[in-house]
Amino acid sequence: MVKLPIYMDHHATTPVDPRVFEAMAPYFTRAFGNAASRSHVFGWEAEAAVDEARGQVAAGMNASPREIVFTSGATESDNLAILGAARAYREKGNHVVTAATEHHAVLDSCHALEREGFEVTYLAPDPTGRIEADQVGDAIREDTVLVTLMLANNEVGTIHPLADIGAGCREKGVLFHTDAVQGFGKIPFDVQTMSVDLASVSAHKLYGPKGVGALYVRARRPRVRLDPILHGGGHERGLRSGTLNVPGIVGFGKAVEISLAERDEEARRLRLLRKRLHEGILRELPDVSLNGAPLPGIGGDGSLLPGVEERRLPGNLNLSFAGVEGEALLMGLKDIAVSSGSACTSAVLRPSHVLKALGVADDLAHASIRFGLGRTNTPDEVDYAIGAVAATVRRLRELSPTYAATRGGVASASGR
Repeated sequence: MVKLPIYMDHHATTPVDPRVFEAMAPYFTRAFGNAASRSHVFGWEAEAAVDEARGQVAAGMNASPREIVFTSGATESDNLAILGAARAYREKGNHVVTAATEHHAVLDSCHALEREGFEVTYLAPDPTGRIEADQVGDAIREDTVLVTLMLANNEVGTIHPLADIGAGCREKGVLFHTDAVQGFGKIPFDVQTMSVDLASVSAHKLYGPKGVGALYVRARRPRVRLDPILHGGGHERGLRSGTLNVPGIVGFGKAVEISLAERDEEARRLRLLRKRLHEGILRELPDVSLNGAPLPGIGGDGSLLPGVEERRLPGNLNLSFAGVEGEALLMGLKDIAVSSGSACTSAVLRPSHVLKALGVADDLAHASIRFGLGRTNTPDEVDYAIGAVAATVRRLRELSPTYAATRGGVASASGR
């Protein structure tokens, strides 16, 4: 028996793992001290808890604990990394390289730099959403101070080749920042082997609490300088002033520890669920297209086949359904939490900037749904979702005045 509603929007946020909640609980009531209060036991206990969490987060990316700066979340981390680095190194140059498919926390930070007189190059991805290292290398100029590219895309799940990109940036003496939010804890991420200088991460994407994140800031080879964007008590080595969210930080550390221990097994499980969902929908419906990187070949236990490179997050499935509107499909799937490829602002429905950058036509971009599978999902829930999606899409297509007339062309274009 499936319990409704079903949550399949784990890229938006995740529920707090009960083990994480248990670790956080004492720091709301009993151990409530300020980690900056170093004159009594309450502060010492809070500081010790923060230090432990700092080590847990650092271990999740092969960093040193002293390179972890706690923030209020990934948006603040992205702002601190991009604005802070560009301003600190402005004497070297005023050029930044990023991608058109980045999260708005990155894009809007880059737009802010443009208003300050910086130049920004926005790289176009290939049709799967991927940016290759040679593209980045070709875009770097003498006055380039920063390259910022995400680890994995939040909409289509595409994974960038960070090790190759980072190596190219290091060779040219350009700082490399990555918004690692969607991939951290789900796929391998190593700031040393990937030559990453700055990395933004967030707790609530990996079964930790909302309102806490971190920024990795390389301390040596090279030591990265940042201009702070928050000023006050000089917390976090002067890079991020403000009283630390001790319960949230404790939860973040525990969430990273759990994700690291269970990552590979969970990835195999999610690949199997995604395969089941994708194949089930294709069995039931024609004219469905996959957005983003192709699904990798996997074995019966969900492991990648020999020689197969994973280019997509294990729990991500982004599909377009010809002949329907994504918002109408969402309304029809009231018992299933998923995301649409359209964003409604100021009463204007506009397609996802990510799908547009991939070259997806407006009608299919509007008709896209992102399934974010996660720790809470089961095969029975996937089967329920297949049936619900199929029934809703059929009903909407029957109501569409254009679907029947265009079906042949769409079917041919989608390979079905």
